[in-house]
Amino acid sequence: MSTKDTVAVLAGAIIVVSLVSNAKSPPATAAKPLGNISGVLPGLAPIISDPDRSEARGLIKRLKVKAFGPNTGYERTRYGGNWADEATGVPYARNGCRTRDDLLARDGRNVKLREGSTCEVVSMELTDPYTGRLIEWHKDNADEVQVDHVVPLNYGWRMGAPRWAMSKRLDFANDPLNLLPVYGDANEEKDASGPANWLPPRREIRCAYVTRFAQVALKYDLPVTSADKKTMLAQCR
Repeated sequence: MSTKDTVAVLAGAIIVVSLVSNAKSPPATAAKPLGNISGVLPGLAPIISDPDRSEARGLIKRLKVKAFGPNTGYERTRYGGNWADEATGVPYARNGCRTRDDLLARDGRNVKLREGSTCEVVSMELTDPYTGRLIEWHKDNADEVQVDHVVPLNYGWRMGAPRWAMSKRLDFANDPLNLLPVYGDANEEKDASGPANWLPPRREIRCAYVTRFAQVALKYDLPVTSADKKTMLAQCR
């Protein structure tokens, strides 16, 4: 890990501690994916400038391409427990909090915790990066905010994850680089789709979204379909 990456991880840890230690937290500023390679900075900001779009296209061009493999044997449990704190090789791993709560704390504003808990988020505000919708979220309506796997677990399975060690699958499922709290309806609409079949409704975020998709795929040496790669390049023209 480079010095730059180490600083980013430490900064992210400080952000999370700040969020979960206070009844109300300062607004989270969404980060551009090109400056957030560890995934510990909050949210997803649009990529606007021509130099940044060119850099994003360069990243996408590095992706390997292959056709989808079979879905045989896929179950969510192949990636460990649902949001269980089981991973070891990614930020927030084994910190005593469920992965979902780590991500809500990272991206939310005015985060409130359950009384007596150092982890469990019960309410917050979130600006959904996929739709731009401002959500006043409370745990009583938990599904209104869902944590999206940018590269879906089922997509990873069909692209090679059955051959991975369990430790790698745990990291992939719990890596903050691959996770974004979003509006639940948008996440359900996306399901297990790649970019050729689903893109965020908010057009100005699409280049950032496919860049984040590429970052995750490259980190885990995961190929994409030729249709997905073509669609991804088109978003950052």
